[in-house]
Amino acid sequence: MCAHVRHCPTATADDRVLAVPVSRRPEQGWTLLCNGVVLFDDDGELLPDGQVVLTRPWSLAGAVA
Repeated sequence: MCAHVRHCPTATADDRVLAVPVSRRPEQGWTLLCNGVVLFDDDGELLPDGQVVLTRPWSLAGAVA
């Protein structure tokens, strides 16, 4: 058996949501991952640098800019 531990993906990696949760607030609708990413239950993400990532970009398809 291998004894190595896989490192968590960085906040900028495509698989960033696979990082380990370190804090959960289900009553508030968010989870903090070990890489600093905040996941929201309504399907959005907040990166440590303040960038907002919509995981469902088509939800804004009808929005007027």
